[in-house]
Amino acid sequence: MKFAKKRGKTSPAISTASLPDIIFMLLFFFMVTTVMRSAEDKVSVSIPQATELTKLEKKSLVNTIMIGKPLKKYQSLYGTAPRLQLNDKISTVDDIPLFLEKHRVKVPENQRKKIKTSLKVDKDVTMGIIQDVKTQLRKSGQLAINYSARQKN
Repeated sequence: MKFAKKRGKTSPAISTASLPDIIFMLLFFFMVTTVMRSAEDKVSVSIPQATELTKLEKKSLVNTIMIGKPLKKYQSLYGTAPRLQLNDKISTVDDIPLFLEKHRVKVPENQRKKIKTSLKVDKDVTMGIIQDVKTQLRKSGQLAINYSARQKN
């Protein structure tokens, strides 16, 4: 009788032939699911500087209201006085409740109390417009307000 020596069984080599397919599937997945910013700035905002800043954690829970003078290409339509921009549309103070409600509906119910409104205000805008916006936010039940600023050098 002949006995064969048991040698260590080696596992077969892993085939990398399907690796490009997997990479392209991942690439297409991320291309399809990525959301691009669709809002175009229609007002110019020169944000003031500050020394004590806090970064907002969840940007999906933030409404942004921009207040500033319309850009040159929109001045023939809207004039040169400071205006409100909600998403990608020049609006009035009366449009704020609807803007807030549209965002509130998109947010899960357990996170609705964490929604904040960020005011991006040009440094040359008068306080009267900001006060009108704050009053409308208060009437709409949006009490968490943040002012955007950039780090002072």
